[in-house]
Amino acid sequence: MYRVGPAYVLRVPEDEELLTYITRFAKASSVRLGLVLAIGALKGCKLGYYDQRAQRYEVVEIDEEVELVSALGNVSIREGEPFVHMHVSVGRRDGSTVSGHLIEARVFVAEVVLLGLEGGPELVREREGGLWLWRPGPRLG
Repeated sequence: MYRVGPAYVLRVPEDEELLTYITRFAKASSVRLGLVLAIGALKGCKLGYYDQRAQRYEVVEIDEEVELVSALGNVSIREGEPFVHMHVSVGRRDGSTVSGHLIEARVFVAEVVLLGLEGGPELVREREGGLWLWRPGPRLG
């Protein structure tokens, strides 16, 4: 069982790469397990769609200004270091949205909430089928 530990509310500086900044912040703040939420605007981004049969990401490059409508993710440990995994929805000027696994994002403005979690074992990522996944939990029922 986990409980919410320290909570951080921050604004990512313009032109930072979103995942890199949150990862550096988590490491500097000793967050090894947590939840990430964000909204804002991006100067462009790369999203991934995971092809389960080919076991690889198809990259969707968005080379335009977009709204960061929603971002949800987590922090866990990969190869001994904090690792941020996020999925996002971004809105285009015409009102359409594109969603997927966040690979890269150049920030115009981003407001982030990082909730550290405490009280349980660290969730460690292991490579499986081309993905870095949490170790599976016990089978139920």
